[in-house]
Amino acid sequence: MPLRYGFLSTYFPTQCGLATFTAALFDELTSAAPGASSGVVRLLDAPAEPGRRPAAVVGDLVAGTPGGPRRAARLLNGFDIAVVQHEYGVYGGPDGDEVIEVLDHLEVPVVVVLHTVLASPSRHQRAVLEALIASADAVVVMTETARARLVSGYRVRPHQVSVIPHGAADNRRAAPARSARPTILTWGLLGPGKGIEWGIAAMAELAHLDPAPRYLVAGQTHPKVLAREGEAYRDSLAALAGRLGVADSVTFDDRYLDSGPLAELVSGADVVLLPYDSVDQVTSGILIEAVAALRPVVATRFPHAVELLGDGAGLLVRHGDAAAIAAALRAVLTDDAVARGLTSAAAAHAPDLLWPTVARCYRRLAAELVAGAWRSPSAVSASQRALATVPMPRSPATTR
Repeated sequence: MPLRYGFLSTYFPTQCGLATFTAALFDELTSAAPGASSGVVRLLDAPAEPGRRPAAVVGDLVAGTPGGPRRAARLLNGFDIAVVQHEYGVYGGPDGDEVIEVLDHLEVPVVVVLHTVLASPSRHQRAVLEALIASADAVVVMTETARARLVSGYRVRPHQVSVIPHGAADNRRAAPARSARPTILTWGLLGPGKGIEWGIAAMAELAHLDPAPRYLVAGQTHPKVLAREGEAYRDSLAALAGRLGVADSVTFDDRYLDSGPLAELVSGADVVLLPYDSVDQVTSGILIEAVAALRPVVATRFPHAVELLGDGAGLLVRHGDAAAIAAALRAVLTDDAVARGLTSAAAAHAPDLLWPTVARCYRRLAAELVAGAWRSPSAVSASQRALATVPMPRSPATTR
């Protein structure tokens, strides 16, 4: 009989990578088991406005609501297995420790999916993550780098940790014909740290190419950045393009694109640029999407990029180095052999990154847990002990 999955995560209409990931995995798991009834307990910062909610949503956990974690646990206990997404900034309490109360009241097997593993967490961040791990039957990370960091830096049983890639839609298509004006693409929710300024600076060094490329930056400003700073970052990028004399070569598309339009956009790009400032990022869904779509990739040396692109599926450059970015982009745009080599290497990775393959891994893991690895009371007490040993931070929240 098909398993029924209960997800705890952000979800549509929230616009964030976590919600997109959950929707894609949920759809893949449930499409293969139409007779099973799965659902999502949706994470929110504030109560949802009245109106129809997505059919998959069975309830909401509003951050900081008294009794909310217990109610969320009751809903999740109605399924065969709970799949808990963890990212910083989506749960209530200091460092998102509200999630621990949810897990302390779960009675079904639990898979915790870690989207971030910090290399240098605060004491309380470490305690929250270790308590979360102690309450889980299985932990999923998305890269070998994340697994190594977790096993070496946190209290975790190595056999408890599985590596399952992020997942991507199957947008494998033939490389676009060289257009009159090649397209360099960066997409995703916009905010400081994305490194777009380095891409714009690189464009100034490519202006002499014939034909000159255009740089397309697609995506809305991240909702939390928008609430805090408005469009200050996007405006600063436009101003930079003007100062460098490349305003005509840099285009901003501020739409939040659904999967269909996004697939068309990615498939039409000559090269995808990920100029991120982070030296700590162990998971990038956008990197996975780009490689799975067989696009040549130029990326800074953040950990996930080093792991996935190191065998020739992309070109790696130093952080904050516009000249190095420009040189890598120039190689892809002017040398067909370079572009073909990157595409060929990406094609070797793509089958393992597609959602059907990823969902099979989750399905196999869930079946093993439901068949025998039920949670024991010791897991709950372990999580409570882990939190009890660490003082609470003075600031009310560092990740919200």
